[in-house]
Amino acid sequence: MSGNEHDWLALKPQEPSPSQCCGSGCKPCIYDVYEKELAQWERAKAKQDKSLLMEKKEQSNNSELNPDTFTAFNISSVEQLTEDTYQYKFELPGNSSLRLSLGQHIVLRGVVNGLEVQRAYTPISPGNAEGYFEVLMKCYEAGLMSQYIKTWKKGDMVFWRGPFGGFPYQPNKHGELLMLASGTGLAPMLPILQSITDDEEDETFVTLVGCFRTFDKIYLKPLLQDLARYWNVRIFYVLSQETSLEKLPWSYRENAYTGRLNEDLMKTIVNSCRRRPFVLICGSSAFNEDMRRYLKAAGIEENSCFVF
Repeated sequence: MSGNEHDWLALKPQEPSPSQCCGSGCKPCIYDVYEKELAQWERAKAKQDKSLLMEKKEQSNNSELNPDTFTAFNISSVEQLTEDTYQYKFELPGNSSLRLSLGQHIVLRGVVNGLEVQRAYTPISPGNAEGYFEVLMKCYEAGLMSQYIKTWKKGDMVFWRGPFGGFPYQPNKHGELLMLASGTGLAPMLPILQSITDDEEDETFVTLVGCFRTFDKIYLKPLLQDLARYWNVRIFYVLSQETSLEKLPWSYRENAYTGRLNEDLMKTIVNSCRRRPFVLICGSSAFNEDMRRYLKAAGIEENSCFVF
């Protein structure tokens, strides 16, 4: 192999490994970015002009979120919410904003034992929050990304790209939103809920159902209690590993259920909605599938549901 050929092979983009895809349907996906860079490399090689590769960027430090390249953001605070869940706050320069649409997610890149991993997370801060954004993250014992996240501390730089996805919410389009969230599936619901309560002209009713293992596992209790005080907001908690509501504070008991969110409870909740609901769902793939099935039994069709 000639020296020139070796130089070009060294510049050839590397195909992503499966761990580098977050699996959230991002556009562009990491594989789309690879195909674009590969085509750029092939054009440059055909013309023997390495200057054509100068457009290629893998990461940026300009603090401007971009769907194609990863941008570095500084961690300004770390708050542990439960034994395995954390709230991270990231700095934005000046009073700038991520300008996210409601429910959009961003993709995190981490490296664990030399293996690059990417996962999608939805910021819980309002999309127009100035100077910062916040992300809710659960760490799993055997999770690759969790191993990386557990090393974070204030002042660290973390790389994100995006935004992607989102729910095309319009004020007053739906009479009522029924939000079904399991664990950190609460994240995309919060910006939508807050946008409704912040808009005096938006009279959409909201019923949020948060599914957690125990009362202690409920995230962001003060925020949720504040939101539940609005005239058009109801919040229920379904606690799968609680056997009794007696140890819960009085303010939670009348809006909490023990056990799992099953078909019968779903029918009860749907029938209690003040208007015909449009349903938002976010959780594990098993949770999402169960919710679809229970909703269908309750008379809610697929075209009245949105899954994050």
